[in-house]
Amino acid sequence: MVESNALQLDLIFHALSDTTRRAILRDIAGYEKTVGEIARPYEMTLAAVSKHLKVLEAAELVERRKRGSYQMVRLNAKSLRSAEEWLAFYEKFWTQQLDALQTYLEKGEDNGRSRRTGRR
Repeated sequence: MVESNALQLDLIFHALSDTTRRAILRDIAGYEKTVGEIARPYEMTLAAVSKHLKVLEAAELVERRKRGSYQMVRLNAKSLRSAEEWLAFYEKFWTQQLDALQTYLEKGEDNGRSRRTGRR
């Protein structure tokens, strides 16, 4: 379970590492689109867009389904939740670390003032 979750996170972060793929996710966040509609704003072939979609699909960030002769693509927000949970864990860690650093620095400033004025 842990290993498969780690693999899933690797796939998600790999998919999100590309500007075009992040833009595609933003474009389909509101509603599903055909592959052609997704490709329209980009200066690339349908094959290139399809490769990006395959990476997003492998990460389970998008779902495809057939509607007649069209391939419909929509966002799968559930998959983003696992990445969000992972980031939230580390956000708490870094927030605590930064709070501790701020406290340390503030104490250092107080000690510095005491030395300059001769007061403690």
